[in-house]
Amino acid sequence: MIALKIRKVGNSLGIVLPKKILQRLNIVEGETLYLTESFDNGYRVTPYNESFSKQIAIAEEIMREDRDLLKELAKR
Repeated sequence: MIALKIRKVGNSLGIVLPKKILQRLNIVEGETLYLTESFDNGYRVTPYNESFSKQIAIAEEIMREDRDLLKELAKR
């Protein structure tokens, strides 16, 4: 377990993530993290955007189904 202190950042409060955590999450300054509720009444911080991932999966399916059409359009 890693303890994080809440600190004042301007008029807000924030936490500072240690370098080790940033590397593990593969994130850098300016990127977005998502806070989601977990099944055990806690929270989970992740760089993973479930909504975006679903959209990408749908787009990939469409590209597979319409591969020939997309190839023809790319030629134009």
